[in-house]
This record gives sequence, structure tokens and C-alpha cells, in this order.
Amino acid sequence: MKRIKFMAIAMAVATLMGACKQQQAECPDTTGTVSTDNLYAFDAVDGNGDTVDLATLEGKVVLVVNTATECGFTPQYEELQKLYAAYNGRGLEILDFPCNQFGQQAPGSNEEIHAFCTGTYNTTFAQMAKIDVNGDSATALYQWLKAKAPFGGFDTTDPRGAYLDKMFRSQDPEYDKNPDIKWNFTKFLIDRQGNVVRRFEPTDPMSAVNDAVAELLR
Repeated sequence: MKRIKFMAIAMAVATLMGACKQQQAECPDTTGTVSTDNLYAFDAVDGNGDTVDLATLEGKVVLVVNTATECGFTPQYEELQKLYAAYNGRGLEILDFPCNQFGQQAPGSNEEIHAFCTGTYNTTFAQMAKIDVNGDSATALYQWLKAKAPFGGFDTTDPRGAYLDKMFRSQDPEYDKNPDIKWNFTKFLIDRQGNVVRRFEPTDPMSAVNDAVAELLR
């Protein structure tokens, strides 16, 4: 079973790297061109199609996550819900952005994704409409997030992290110098002033996310 999953990841990485190279050839690099200072300058669209002014989150600690429902990291939904339940009363908000750019592992509609997450993991944090996080179609919010917190490397002590690093590096030896989102369940932690303070890759332990959130909520 693990071998099948790793083979699926390998195929997805190859497809993703090919798409990234094509996007780099066709589109200008927008990294670092977003001039906004904090989260509150942006809007997002929720799962119902309504525009959400992120300035309404001023004073909150916010965790922004790109997610997928058919990924090896999908069980992190359970840990994210535990995090939200523990800290929402103290000022934590989680913004869940489904994304189908990584192995096409979020294929459902907004409604289907919401039904899966609430039915399987009993999620209660905010789920937004499906978006793109890389390439020319990436939202302005994600362009800003990547500019503020570039890729920091996978946790290669995790077998999945070691495998992803090997696969990405076989496609591009300098892949780690590109700030793009590499996989599902990448997380950005934002403080009460709307500043990005840390980026977590999907292979980073959720205990590290928990500790960082707790520190900001003190």
C-alpha cells in the first residue's frame, strides 16, 4: 500500500514539476511584487461563494492551509480540528483553502469537499472556495503568503518528507529555491497584527504548529 502511494506521489510530482516549468516559461515571476503589508488587505471567497473581507480577522491569530481530500496528509484535518477546538476561544481562526493543483487530490465541488470534511472529520473552521495557489492563476493572497514566507524545506526525518524531497530534486535540483507551494497541507501562521510569522510544510509535525500557535496566543 505504501509503495502504491509513493508511486502515485511520484507521478504527481513529475506532472507538477512539468507544469511549474511551463508556467515559469510562460508567465512572469510575481514573487516579491505584492506590496501589501498584512493579511487585512485581502479578500477571499468562501465555500458559499460569498466574499470575505479578511480585515474582519484583525486581532486574531490565523492559520491558512491549502488542503485536499484524497491526499496522504488528509488526516491532518483531524489534528487541525483539534487545534481549532483548543484555541478558537482564545483567538485562533483557521482558513481552509481546498486546492486541486497537487496530484488532483481535491477533485470535488465546494459542496462535496465541505460534506466530506464535516462528515469525516467534523470540521467546524472556515472552509473557503477551491483556489489555485501556484502559477498565473494563484490568488493574490497566496502570492503574498509565498513572498513573505518562502519554502523552507521538507522534514526529511519523516519518510514522506524524504521521499518528496528526493522526487522534487530529481526533477529540479534547485527546487527548494522556488517559493511556490510544494504540496497539500502547507500552512502559514499569521499573528494578531496580520503578519506572516512562519510557514509549515506538510511534513512538519502538527505538534510544532500547536506550539507556535500557543506562543502567539499568550
